[in-house]
Amino acid sequence: MTPEKKQLITDSFSRSETLKFYKAELLEVDTDFISMKIPKMELMTRKAGMFNGAMIASLVDVSSGYAAVSHYEEDCYVVTVELKVNYLRPAIGDALVSKSYVVKGGAKISVIRTEIYVVDENGGSESHVATSLVTMMKIK
Repeated sequence: MTPEKKQLITDSFSRSETLKFYKAELLEVDTDFISMKIPKMELMTRKAGMFNGAMIASLVDVSSGYAAVSHYEEDCYVVTVELKVNYLRPAIGDALVSKSYVVKGGAKISVIRTEIYVVDENGGSESHVATSLVTMMKIK
């Protein structure tokens, strides 16, 4: 990945009002890979203290989109075609971390696998809580 492309992704991430609201942090940016982290906030959780499934799905969508963008050399815009999430266990912890990998990047359509982990900040443990497969379409 060129430094210019990495800067484009970082700048886009920084401009996103939604990601600012979620206090999201971009952990890693590389060709065909993006990782980000979102700390727990009360509005993201259920009464039992676990992250809400909608928050996990939202993180899957955003992280997958940036992974798709990282695949293309030029600046581009992608939209979600299909998103499937398998919730593996309750997401109880201090933060969510996404790891999104481009499985197949085509001229228009990309398939991304995104894994979601919950992190315990005190013990440093990471638990796999969701796995997903997402299809993105390049429209610009």
